[in-house]
Amino acid sequence: MENSIAWIFIFPLFGSVACAILGISNRKICYPIAVLSMAGSLWAGIETLRQVLSVNDHTVSYLFGGWTLDAYPRGVGIEFHADILGILITLVVLGVGLLVSLYSKLPVEEETPGKEPLFYTLFLLQVTGLAGICLTGDAFNLYVLIEVAALTGYGLIAIGSNRAAAATFNYLILGTIGASLYLLGVGYIYIKTGTLNMVGIHDIIVAEGLADSATMQVAFVLVGVGILIKMAFFPFHAWLPNAYSNAPTTTSCLLAPVVTKVMIYVMIRMVLSVFGVEFSFESTLWTDVLPWLVVVAIVCAAVMALAQREIKRMLSYLIVAEVGYMVGGVWIYNYYGLIGSIFHVISDACMTLCLFLGAGLILRKAKTTHFDGLRGLFTKMPLTMTGFFIGGFSIIGLPPTCGFFSKWYLITGGMVSQRWEYMIVLMFSTMVMVVLFFRMIERIHLAVSESGENLGHGHGDLGLTDQQTRFDEGPLSMLIPLLLASAVVLVVGIYNQEVVSLIEVFLSDFNLPRGEGIK
Repeated sequence: MENSIAWIFIFPLFGSVACAILGISNRKICYPIAVLSMAGSLWAGIETLRQVLSVNDHTVSYLFGGWTLDAYPRGVGIEFHADILGILITLVVLGVGLLVSLYSKLPVEEETPGKEPLFYTLFLLQVTGLAGICLTGDAFNLYVLIEVAALTGYGLIAIGSNRAAAATFNYLILGTIGASLYLLGVGYIYIKTGTLNMVGIHDIIVAEGLADSATMQVAFVLVGVGILIKMAFFPFHAWLPNAYSNAPTTTSCLLAPVVTKVMIYVMIRMVLSVFGVEFSFESTLWTDVLPWLVVVAIVCAAVMALAQREIKRMLSYLIVAEVGYMVGGVWIYNYYGLIGSIFHVISDACMTLCLFLGAGLILRKAKTTHFDGLRGLFTKMPLTMTGFFIGGFSIIGLPPTCGFFSKWYLITGGMVSQRWEYMIVLMFSTMVMVVLFFRMIERIHLAVSESGENLGHGHGDLGLTDQQTRFDEGPLSMLIPLLLASAVVLVVGIYNQEVVSLIEVFLSDFNLPRGEGIK
């Protein structure tokens, strides 16, 4: 369908309006509206991917308001630009949105009673903003959409407890600083190039040789630092652990898998398609500085995760470590590192979704997510724990999960660039994750307390009552999305070569070093 890009936004945008208006008289109608809106948007995304793959240059442009690329120069009108990378990340956002919307019925009713219209309105606007970030072709419009996603994110977090509201304030302060830096950088770009269209900016940088321009160098730094703050790159991560661990269950399930990953996509887009490979990697000092900052980020985040005793907070610090993985994959500057970084954006979204959906089910049944409150859950909730630990094994990097293959490309990229420090911290953080998840298995399956005391006498005697060991899975409306998410983790891993092939088609337009003797 020719207008499929537009329908990606129309479904959730009009769905949010319907929730706000119709939800006043009937709160229960908001859930089916959200699910149908996400299903329609995902269908439009799949149709857009089909269009992208069917054209020779693998790009599809759409200008709102009747503008045309032929009649007007780039920079006039609002352009949405879908290429392979943009539509892949969009599909990740829409897929996560659909699964979380299916999952959301009971958590939203129980944790935010009476606020369903407000919640689903913000939920659908959040997805609209994130999808728009992935597909916009305009640098200023990107800022607008980043703020749409940020403002709705603040609302989705603050709608929970008082602690969530306090965490939202920290998020608001850092988020505003990051967005302001990005906008200031875009202003410098416009002063120098006279256009806000991303393709047009790159064309002017190349045509006029602006790589040595002080104005463009300053713009690059401002845009880059702003994006690093928005993606919670260490040490700008302070907002993330409190926000995600104190947010309502459905909010954390939506934001944790996609927000930081979409901002990493923005960094990749700005580096490759806007400033260009030569400007970004060869005319700046970032390729020398950022890999070392990545080393510090991964080590610190992994150590902080190791100190946690509560699942959602531990997972939040793991997200900070994973952000370091993906930023490092970009700035070690080679073909395999970028494949690994893009693949890990997809993988990390899938496995983080798995883990937060599982944590929500655990919280519902056990009334806690502290390690010592989870004993006996393997017996009580085998399907939930299986789905949860598939996500955990993917974060560790065990085959055939998707996390194994994305980490493989990241390690290959570090080897090609001879960035041994990056490879060492990848291995170190992987060992930390092994300790974290097998410690959880020990607590949950063997019923060992935090002090090390064995609460039972072995596999057959966990010291649990009949009530504690009775099979008691969560409701199907929450369990099925978790199992679907865990299946996606395995499917993306098993069919990893198909995903990599699509990424390679996108990267074939850029002259990236590959390393000698590696194919």
